Amino acid sequence: MTQQVFLNAIQSISSYKSQGMPFSSWLYRIAHNQVVDHLRKKSRRILVPLDETLPANEDDPKHTAEQKIEIEEVVAASKELTAAQQEVISLRFGGELSIAEVAQAMGRSEGAVKALQHSAIAALRKALGKGDAA
Repeated sequence: MTQQVFLNAIQSISSYKSQGMPFSSWLYRIAHNQVVDHLRKKSRRILVPLDETLPANEDDPKHTAEQKIEIEEVVAASKELTAAQQEVISLRFGGELSIAEVAQAMGRSEGAVKALQHSAIAALRKALGKGDAA
């Protein structure tokens, strides 16, 4: 991923304009976009080891079907989130980043990230019919 960031920077160097911002900010933005693209691609293809997909009782097709339906419901509900909410959820839970790391990656304050995360989780709960359990 680091290699791709620098390749993108080299390809785009002619379009760099200072505009009062340091070069490192421009480079950081390229890195941020690369990470977001990577996480989006990664979230589209969920890879789970085979052992984790099997229920505790391997002979229970009802449990397997219920688990699959729950996953499909969460995926569908997440599509109703705003792009910023999806990015926060993806970085926090998919990328396992801290609030501070997400704030830095998104160019937002930690408070803004916390608010986005809270509203995203509330929206997911509501979409999943669990809005009363807040």
